[in-house]
Parts: sequence; structure tokens; C-alpha cells
Amino acid sequence: MAEDLSLENMTTLCPSDVDDEQIEDVVSKVVPILFSLIGITGLLGNALVVLVILSNPQMRSTTNMLIINLAMADLLFVIFCVPFTAVDYMLSRWPFGDAWCKIVQYLIVVTVQASIYTLVLMSLDRFLCVVYPIASRSLRTERNALLAILILWFVILTISIPVIFAHGVVEYEYKSEQLTACKFIDNGLTFAAFHVIFFLSSYLIPLILISGLYLRMLSRLWRTVVNGQMSAESHRGRKRVTRLVVVVVFAFASLWCPIQMILVLKSVGLFHPCTHFEIGLQISSHILGYSSSCVNPLLYAFLSENFRKAFRKVVYCGKTGTRYSRHQPVPTKTTRSGSTCPDII
Repeated sequence: MAEDLSLENMTTLCPSDVDDEQIEDVVSKVVPILFSLIGITGLLGNALVVLVILSNPQMRSTTNMLIINLAMADLLFVIFCVPFTAVDYMLSRWPFGDAWCKIVQYLIVVTVQASIYTLVLMSLDRFLCVVYPIASRSLRTERNALLAILILWFVILTISIPVIFAHGVVEYEYKSEQLTACKFIDNGLTFAAFHVIFFLSSYLIPLILISGLYLRMLSRLWRTVVNGQMSAESHRGRKRVTRLVVVVVFAFASLWCPIQMILVLKSVGLFHPCTHFEIGLQISSHILGYSSSCVNPLLYAFLSENFRKAFRKVVYCGKTGTRYSRHQPVPTKTTRSGSTCPDII
């Protein structure tokens, strides 16, 4: 969330002996660098994911449709969240007007929810593929994946509408100067209630769903042994999947936890970033949360051997097509019907 993040907003409730100029100097130097790195990395990584999958018809499976949706949600998140949060940290005024304040806050919530619940859909897709490989064939189709994506966006766009009316530009006085900020407005819902709901819907509930589905999947995966024995290759495959699942769940839980907790604590008046440490803690929490848009392409695309092969094909632009096809065959369409599980978690 970007509201209530400007320097003056952060120091309004702080003791008068706080060195505002020193804090402002630190924030103005650190924030542009870190947020620029996240923005550039997120844009490049997610754009490459979309380009690679769309450029290779062989990769258009149910799983990769979800990966494209994740990349698009993360791209929108990077565009509408990262730069405006950085500006809010750096400036003492909201320079974009009341209408854009409402729109930005709405888009931040929408893109965060879309990205996170796409991860839930991906964990459900993997769960069905592993636990119900035969029964889920007719369910795990490209048409159903597209339908699920459209329903997801419709629901999120609809239920997030109250965010528009809960935010606006507010004028306040700071050091005898009239300033403006894009903030939460108490419009039938308290600030604390808003962030508790956001914490539950955007972190705790998705984390429970993702963890539960993956745990059930791993349980089934390790119980599936032919004739009471497991080959060395099968054992290595199960260990690889287990490690990747642990990384996926840990990444989501650890990257989003700090900023979610800080927003909740601030909403109930238990956290006021006044000292260098506290302001650094808040900035770091934003960096971690926003870096998820950079980490997702690595976890869900570039760790796939098939994706890396398709990526090299796009990079070479056909110049080494013969060599590529001889040594690194392009992925086939075996996953289009949902009959098998690709190597993407």
C-alpha cells in the first residue's frame, strides 16, 4: 500500500527532536536507487516471461497460461505500485491529484490480489495434476484455465471497488506548511479494519491455501511408490520438487510478511517510524514485498528447463536454430491436455 508513506506523514507523530533533514537526506538517496532496481528488474523479468511463452506455441499449456497471468499481474504491480510508492516516500506532497490517488490505490490492491491469487491457482493446478492426474484431465484445459483467470480478475476488480472511496487527497499542516497526501479516508471502515482485512485476504488466507495444497501434493507424491520401491531417478525428482515447493512457500511467506505486519501495526497505532532504524525497517519491508514481482519469474518460469530452452530460442532469434533443435529440442505439446505435469511448480 502506498498511502501514509511520505516523510512528513512518517514523522508527524514522532518526537520533535527527530532530525528530519537527516532522515530526508537518507530517504531521498536510498529510495530512488532501490525502487529503480526493483522496477527495472520486474519489468524485464516479467516481460521476458510473456514474450517467451507467447513466442512458442508449444508452451501454451494450462500451467503456462497461469504463468503469463502472474507475469502480467506483476508487470501492472511494478508499473502502478513501485514508482508511486517511491514518490510518496520522497515528496512531501501528492502531486498527482485526488482522482489519480484513488485510482492508484485501487490498482495497487487489484494487482497485489491478482498476483497472489494466481499463485493460489497455480498451486491448485499442481495439486490436481499430481493428486488426481487422470480425473483432472478434463478439468485442466486451456479453456478452463482462461475461464478461471477471467473470473479471478472480475472478482478482484469488483470487490476492490470500495478501495476507491476509501482513499483521497488530504491536506495537513506540517511545520507551518500546508501539505497534501494520498491517504486512507475513514468512509464507513476504519483504517485498522481495512488493513486487517487486507492482511487476511492478501496474505494469511492465500498462504494457508498454498501451503495446504502443496503439502497435500507432496504427501501424495512421496506415497506413490511402485512395488514398494523407488528408483534413484524418481527419488531425486521427488527431492527436487520438494525443495522447489519449500522455496516457493518460503518466498511468498517471507517476502510479504514484514510489510503486511508493519501496515497492520501502523493501522492500530503500534508502529511509528521515527528513528533511522524504524524508517529503514519500513523501507526494507517494502523492498522485500515489492521484490516478489522480481522473484516470481525466477521461481515459476526460469527454473523450468523447458522455459530456459524456449528462452534461448527467442534470444538467438533463429540464428542457431539447427544447432538448438539438435542439442536442445523445443518442448512439445504434451501438457496441453493436462495429461502430464510439466516441470514447473
